[in-house]
Amino acid sequence: MPHATRPLTQVYVVGVGSTPFRRWPDRTLSDLAREAITQATADAALEPGAPVDHVAFGNCAMDAWGQSNIRGQVCLDPLMATGLLPPGVPIVNVEAGCATGSAAFHAACTAVASGQSDLSLAIGVEKTFVPGDPGRILSIFDGGIDRVHPEVWQRFLTDAAVAAGERFEPHPHRIVFLDVHALQARHHMRVHGTTLAHLGAVAAKNHAHGALNPKAQIRVLMSADEVLADRPVVAPLTRSMCAPISDGAAAVLVASARWLAGQPTEVRDRAIAVRATALAGGTWRGLDEPGVTHRAAERAFARAGLRPADVDVAEVHDATAWCEIAALEALGFCEPGQGGPLGASGATARDGARPINTSGGLESKGHPLGATGLGMIDELVTQLRGEAGERQIARPPTIALQHNAGGLVGFDEALCAVTLLERVR
Repeated sequence: MPHATRPLTQVYVVGVGSTPFRRWPDRTLSDLAREAITQATADAALEPGAPVDHVAFGNCAMDAWGQSNIRGQVCLDPLMATGLLPPGVPIVNVEAGCATGSAAFHAACTAVASGQSDLSLAIGVEKTFVPGDPGRILSIFDGGIDRVHPEVWQRFLTDAAVAAGERFEPHPHRIVFLDVHALQARHHMRVHGTTLAHLGAVAAKNHAHGALNPKAQIRVLMSADEVLADRPVVAPLTRSMCAPISDGAAAVLVASARWLAGQPTEVRDRAIAVRATALAGGTWRGLDEPGVTHRAAERAFARAGLRPADVDVAEVHDATAWCEIAALEALGFCEPGQGGPLGASGATARDGARPINTSGGLESKGHPLGATGLGMIDELVTQLRGEAGERQIARPPTIALQHNAGGLVGFDEALCAVTLLERVR
């Protein structure tokens, strides 16, 4: 694939911001976006109303709140009215399931790399918690799988489960993604010897990281035994192994080299280079075939001229503890079948050889869909700058990897993004 080796042209992250991820029933989408954008603007040492010339707005669920189209325009108009954003800035609406934030980031980077923008804002904002209406919450997540032809994926997953000696029995009051992840986990356990102890260790590690993160939704230390003893969701997953229902917003300012050259030294010194950002789409693959994460990672590493061994710290899409194990293998951090032992070895802890999910991951930090991927970028930029405080990793990092995926096509996510960032001085 010729496009797989094309490098990204001089794109930099210059500002990041994020609300705490949690349930915010009393805050509006505009209010959450305001907090994240205000932080990102200040982080880039800019005044409110800075000349942002492109906005990529990520959101999955505004239709649950009555707004199906022009979501960004509706959410951000109050911010333009108060001068936080320049009036008339073009806003492009982006939706890609749980990968929405990363798709917005990719759009912002593409606008800058193409020369059409010098300062682009990627903003993701979401409210998935609907007080007193669990059915509406479920409908938000159900939108991440084909609702027009449900018989296609139901038949595919049922047949694949039977062929693997498993069962696929989703419950109407449970998010179907959890059943798919659980099926994959059980198959991996049977084929590769992954254990409940491995899953518990991964979740306990992420809760330990989240306890150090003031923006995390769940800041409770849990041992692996406590994780395993928590309320069952669908075997082998317990509640503590799964991402909670979350609201929140995150924002990232992306700039060109031309724009950055005109900024003060302190802004240039804190800029983080985007070495590569790559997307891949899901396919109807088998349980044991390489998936969308593997393909996105191959493209990102090829474009950046890097290897998995070069990565110092990573944020991966751990919608469940099983998803982190799968990502460790698909991203090339270990051989197939070794994700469980690696996750339980201590190597992925904050003081380990390659820290994973220092934010607490989706399991602890939270998962507000459209904001999740940008929250990952926020965490990695903070780590690369050495500004993460208590959760700063032990070894000064140079290269960071972000992995974010969303939606379902069979066993694959519908879209996966892998981004590589570099600290340059």
